[in-house]
Amino acid sequence: MAPRVHPQASLSPSSSSSSSSSSSCITSKTEVFTIWMKSLVMNSNGCTVFNSNGEIIYRIDNYHKKCSNKVYLMDLKGNVLSTILKKRLRMFGRWEGYNGSYCSKQDQEKPWFQVRKPFRVLKKGHCNVSVSMGPSNDSFYTIERLDSKMGCKILDQAGNVVAEMKQKQSRFGVGLGDDVLTLMVESNVDHLLILGLIVVHGLINHKL
Repeated sequence: MAPRVHPQASLSPSSSSSSSSSSSCITSKTEVFTIWMKSLVMNSNGCTVFNSNGEIIYRIDNYHKKCSNKVYLMDLKGNVLSTILKKRLRMFGRWEGYNGSYCSKQDQEKPWFQVRKPFRVLKKGHCNVSVSMGPSNDSFYTIERLDSKMGCKILDQAGNVVAEMKQKQSRFGVGLGDDVLTLMVESNVDHLLILGLIVVHGLINHKL
């Protein structure tokens, strides 16, 4: 039986469509999300993202297999919000994030963000990865891995923590399982960007 990750969680589109379509991806307060490392599609890979009210607002479905070379971040209705691609390079790991469904040639020339993993730790061990933004690469983030599972912090170029993910615990301090996580995103930070980076983090560590 699937774990109940939030007491008010619902799979009904009518209960969360308003929150996923009308709310901004940047808010003036800290937001906390619950990530359940299960897909809404039976026998598929991915994860489901709940807001603090227990409403499903985002979903990731790989469909075919873990560590896919193309992953879609969608809202509950299946609208593609961002596309994550893994670039095939001989020596370095690189992932690119695009706004929307990545359908035109123009889209392919302008990635929203790029994530690079150092070659020296491609095979094993904990590592931090760098994130550059836009064509000019004039701003960046760092994804800092915290444990052997999915725990991580995302830091801006000044070293400030803008998001942190760790195992979700009950009110009594009991972990809800390795596949139930809590994601805290600081105010004035784009939630879609953070979730895109979380997706790449999961792909790098073979969790998605």
